[in-house]
Amino acid sequence: MKLITWIAVLPLLVVVTPTASSHEQCAKTECAAVKAKIRTIEAKMRSGYSHAQGRRYERRLRELRDRRYRVCR
Repeated sequence: MKLITWIAVLPLLVVVTPTASSHEQCAKTECAAVKAKIRTIEAKMRSGYSHAQGRRYERRLRELRDRRYRVCR
């Protein structure tokens, strides 16, 4: 009985494995992009900004940091 189960499961493992690695690669790429955007905004903030621009920067940073928390695990 176990041999029949393995014969049924092995082809599924072969099909699922490439998808998992491509998903991981996509997540790493997205993670790097989010981190780069955060660094860009932080650099802009170091060069000075108006009150209104500061609110926009903070809102965008909050969004990006939330996204980084979800994506970069």
